[in-house]
Amino acid sequence: MRGNDEFEYFNDEWNIKNNKVMIREKQAQTGPIVIDLTGPDGNSFALMGYAKRFAKQLNFDSKDIISQMMSGDYEHLLEVFDKNFGDFVILER
Repeated sequence: MRGNDEFEYFNDEWNIKNNKVMIREKQAQTGPIVIDLTGPDGNSFALMGYAKRFAKQLNFDSKDIISQMMSGDYEHLLEVFDKNFGDFVILER
């Protein structure tokens, strides 16, 4: 059985021989933005941060949108977010 160092060396050798690239260049995002609500991006504060950034990019009134988002519970926050940004952002549960 191989030790960790031998395994890493073997893995690197195999990747080099087989032209396996572990790091790729950044690719342009195509399609809508997807936010996973079950992860850290689904946090209320993260969503309000996204809303502020998107509102600025779209010349929307971010203060009004954030105020609306904060005027109810989490489900209300999602509804306001979706109403304002649902054309280009998909929220996933």
